[in-house]
Amino acid sequence: MKFCKLSDRRIQQRCPLIMSTDQEPPVFAKLFHLIFLSTFWGMQIWVTFISGFVMDSHLNRHTYGFIQSRLFPFYLHIGSACAFFNLTIFAMYHPSDLLDDKEAFQIFVFFVCVSVAAVNAQWFGQLTSEIMADMHMIEQACGLGQDIGLSSNREAYSKLCDKDPKYKQLCNRLWLYHLLSSFCNLCCIVCNGYSLYYLAENLTSL
Repeated sequence: MKFCKLSDRRIQQRCPLIMSTDQEPPVFAKLFHLIFLSTFWGMQIWVTFISGFVMDSHLNRHTYGFIQSRLFPFYLHIGSACAFFNLTIFAMYHPSDLLDDKEAFQIFVFFVCVSVAAVNAQWFGQLTSEIMADMHMIEQACGLGQDIGLSSNREAYSKLCDKDPKYKQLCNRLWLYHLLSSFCNLCCIVCNGYSLYYLAENLTSL
């Protein structure tokens, strides 16, 4: 990994009072940076593209929803913490007056990732879980929710929407917040994907 590297002469010209953060970061800083980025990326790939499809095809609607409501808060909060530490470590060793265009854009990417992940953890993800829990209570009262897969028995849930205005309102709200939460999650995946590309581009060797 290559962080900001400047010749001693250039550093002295641009920053006479050199702080320790202007130097090549120590190994432990690089290690923690990689750990936080790879942890967030690994969780995203697993939760978004693997575990959801597996649970959808093997668990009933309510069991799947219950697991999501317990799993996602940890996923979202750990992800936002990883994004924050990534931004902090990178910014510590890249002073603003020494940034080139790529480094400035990388800090912007980290900042977007932190902001979006925090919003998802504090609002959209939490609201989605709460709305889903309210819907499950109504479905249980109507004898629904034990079908395997979220897309099965659509007709019964459609009839429930037509019959129960409250349930229909919850469905509309769930669709909206789930869409916003998924957009935030996708945005973080794109940000972390670019950050991995940036690191790979600056590796001196494997």
